[in-house]
Amino acid sequence: MNEDAFWQLIEDCTPTESDPDAELLAATLTERLAQSPLSLVIGFAEQLSWALHRLDRKEYGHNLGGDAVLYTRAAVVAAGLTEFENVLRDPAAFTPYATDLIWAESLLYTPDRAYRRITGEEWDRDTRYSYESCSNTEGWAD
Repeated sequence: MNEDAFWQLIEDCTPTESDPDAELLAATLTERLAQSPLSLVIGFAEQLSWALHRLDRKEYGHNLGGDAVLYTRAAVVAAGLTEFENVLRDPAAFTPYATDLIWAESLLYTPDRAYRRITGEEWDRDTRYSYESCSNTEGWAD
């Protein structure tokens, strides 16, 4: 899955009703991915980790602690490509996610749930980029 296909899938699965914690988005993505070839699930996980890694920066997470940094970054991804690019261009656009604690934790588990539905097994996932907070050492450098 390339980056364009990733963002198109996010857009296609975004619900029309309010979904502040991306629960509906995650469920729809899981369903769609579970009906796809395993390679698509793996590609989705890679693109998700890349997007989250790009947002793993000091200017976004310096006022947040623990998992809040990760979950708010996931919320930016869940908001779609336009918002993602907006936040990358202007860190101030991240402020509402941090101050209002807009989280999308469920998005993180989407590829794992789809993998389990396809294979019947747990996935010991290892993507090229870690999405764990502070793993982007360049983004947290002084």
